[in-house]
Amino acid sequence: MQRLNRFARLATRVLGVPLGLVWLEPAGEAAGALPECWPPGTAPAPQTLECCRRVAESGHPQFLARVEAGAAAFAFAGVPLMGGFGEILGVLAVADSSPWVWSEDEVQDLSDLAAACSAQMRMRKRSENGRQAREAAEDAAQVAEGEALRARKLLNRSELLLRASEDLADTSGLDDVRQRVGDLVSGDLKPDRIDLVLLRQGRLHHVRSPIGGERPDVPESFDLGSPWPVAQAVRENRTVVVDALRPSQAGAPSGPLASPAFATQDLATAACLPLRGTRRILGALVLGWDAPYGIGVDERAVLTTLAGYTAQAVERALHLDERVTAARQLQRAMLTELPDAPGLELAALYRPAAQDDMVGGDWYDAYPLPGVANGDVTGGLALTVGDITGHDMRAAALMGQVRSMLRQADHDHPGKGPDQALTALERACRRLDLPASGTAVHAHIRPAADGYWHLKWSNAGHPAPLLVTADGVVESLTQHDILLHHALAPRPRTCAGRSLAPGSTLLLYTDGLVEERGEDIEANIDRLAHLLAAAPPGIRLPALLRSLLDAIGPREAQDDTVLFAVRVPTS
Repeated sequence: MQRLNRFARLATRVLGVPLGLVWLEPAGEAAGALPECWPPGTAPAPQTLECCRRVAESGHPQFLARVEAGAAAFAFAGVPLMGGFGEILGVLAVADSSPWVWSEDEVQDLSDLAAACSAQMRMRKRSENGRQAREAAEDAAQVAEGEALRARKLLNRSELLLRASEDLADTSGLDDVRQRVGDLVSGDLKPDRIDLVLLRQGRLHHVRSPIGGERPDVPESFDLGSPWPVAQAVRENRTVVVDALRPSQAGAPSGPLASPAFATQDLATAACLPLRGTRRILGALVLGWDAPYGIGVDERAVLTTLAGYTAQAVERALHLDERVTAARQLQRAMLTELPDAPGLELAALYRPAAQDDMVGGDWYDAYPLPGVANGDVTGGLALTVGDITGHDMRAAALMGQVRSMLRQADHDHPGKGPDQALTALERACRRLDLPASGTAVHAHIRPAADGYWHLKWSNAGHPAPLLVTADGVVESLTQHDILLHHALAPRPRTCAGRSLAPGSTLLLYTDGLVEERGEDIEANIDRLAHLLAAAPPGIRLPALLRSLLDAIGPREAQDDTVLFAVRVPTS
């Protein structure tokens, strides 16, 4: 059941909704959803389960923008999970606590995830058949010694396929797929070489083998039309076995070579297995043995099934990689290029989360403030570091909207403080029904006399900035108000100020720098302040930020991180 919950959790992340579950037939119970999918200590609402039953009864997906639930309403989306003979196995469903119009992309994404979940459930059924075959083989082993050997072999193959169906069902990327396949086959089939190639734009690209390590002399890719047996297996969508004892195939390289990765290897047998995806051939898995290896009908069936599990894992990894790549490209495209700031030094550093399937809403920004005609307020810079709640493409998109709206608020209120810009942002979000929540520090810095600069800031629930003077004294700018939240009525925010002497450095950062599971966040902030005070005089800001991230930032970051520094030079 735990493996099915991964699909519920993945569905909530991909669609950006808080609630998800797998509802199973015939028991009609929700798979125990993880905390990310359902609030801990609570059960799915009866209305949600009723929606799941209707999807199962109709056998058709339902994407409902509004479902009445007493005095409240919620959005529901559910796709039936199909068995191998068209029977209904259950429903993959997500729900939002408020009405929501499902987009075409969200309909397609949930349908794709439901197809993968259905495939997983069908694999489990096949695995059960494998267990039955193993029991039958154990009984046959008691009849005769010769049959016992065959039974043990069938048992090993059944266990291999059972492990493959389980181990390859929850892989998260190509590297993970590559490693799991290597671990699986090394214990039973015992190949001496493995090559995994993927088809991209008419060429086959090697994925480094988990057995044997990297080979720098192997070309990165080769043409699909080449005479290599692995290319033939992909072109013709069939298993190709190369045996040293057989004559070389017409047009193939001389000797028992299966792929360029085996070009310098003295192999006796190799099997090239096409990876069949749901829509196309993804590439091939190639296994090679130093000694002759007999591949009969039973062995070929095992290899074909193993290739099928591998293909499903590769297809899932490619799909996730495409979504994560698009999200991170969107996020990086929205990061600010710092402006020229005469009289100031600026530097920023952004690091994404370590997990590939997580993107976030952390951002930094700096831009010139408008001057005020016939007024005493001179030009300066606006500085912002913020964190929009969430770890998905929706959070990154909201971040871009909030950043632009805050810029507009400053330009619509020339001469006003950063507190009024934040208040204007909140009002705009509320009027536009933009569901943005999170934290931010927004500051204005303007030149003053004798090389000094004046800083004014307003803090919406964000970690306190650190200010270090030229002589190494660190002050935490702790004054702050409540966080930003679209459900809270806007209220006047406070503003604080400091005078920055030459040699002063202001550090803004997000909680990804100091927050780590099992660690005291306040202790990490104290460590950060100590390192900032002890920084070598004259160190360049980019080097300072990198050293702080390396020393304080978690090694396996669960959140993205922003560091932004502003320095008043001494001359």
